[in-house]
Amino acid sequence: MSIIDNYTAIEKEIAAIAAASGRSPGGIRIVAVSKTFDESVIQEAIDSGIRVFGENKVQEARRKIPNLRGDFTFHMVGHLQSNKAREAVQLFDLIHSIDKADTAAAVDREAGRVGKKQKVLVQVNTSGEESKSGIEPASARDLVMRVTDLKNLELRGFMTMAPFTDDEGVIRQTFRAARGLMEEINGSVGLALAELSMGMSSDYRIAVEEGATLVRIGTAIFGHRNAE
Repeated sequence: MSIIDNYTAIEKEIAAIAAASGRSPGGIRIVAVSKTFDESVIQEAIDSGIRVFGENKVQEARRKIPNLRGDFTFHMVGHLQSNKAREAVQLFDLIHSIDKADTAAAVDREAGRVGKKQKVLVQVNTSGEESKSGIEPASARDLVMRVTDLKNLELRGFMTMAPFTDDEGVIRQTFRAARGLMEEINGSVGLALAELSMGMSSDYRIAVEEGATLVRIGTAIFGHRNAE
């Protein structure tokens, strides 16, 4: 199957899951994660109608994006270091991975420098895995308040990653915890955060059932990755 065939099949599946869960399919967007794939593959996807892409590394996005043409946006879905904030602001419409106050401050500073309101998500580690990036849930409220105080950032919601496991219960709980945390913070401080970036190729179905509004799908769209 072609890239667009894969994408369309996933889109239809997500719509069916959303409907069965009492959700509007229009409230869920696919981020086509194009890390390690070269520009020709991404250009094919753009030409076929895919509009939102995700990259894990600033340096890789910096190499690819200037060579692409058409109507598209890129999201930063990998860990962001403060020293890459300037380029991240230049390259990405939405940064999914703010997990430290100093990273948020660096992004705010760079966004202010170019007159941009940078859309961001706070990454929370609801799986409890030490290998995962993301702020601990107990500290998320404080980081949210710090981010909302920064005038050049627009906080949209949360991102999380489930463990690599076949245990659907563990995966579901990871996503459910992120949704619950966002609802709790919204209620306690009067915010209206609504975006939940959850789910990848192996677990997006569960993520949609648990409230994901952004699903980060790479392999199921593009096929197996090249070596990083």
